Amino acid sequence: MSPRASQGLYRAAQALALVEGRTWCVPDDVKRLGVPVIAHRLVPSPSGRRRGAGASTSEDLVAELLDEVQVPR
Repeated sequence: MSPRASQGLYRAAQALALVEGRTWCVPDDVKRLGVPVIAHRLVPSPSGRRRGAGASTSEDLVAELLDEVQVPR
């Protein structure tokens, strides 16, 4: 992920927290916004799709990765 993508995700999570009445972000804000903010920046390669990577679209890939990341406690 590029630095601009991570900055966009960071700012989107801040905006979501603010809209929801919080002055802080929680990991679920990042997970909720990951697909719409990051997916359009990825293009899955045809060879990756043939290898059975599981995710057929960039949205599926980002969602799968976000599901695998554990929220710190």
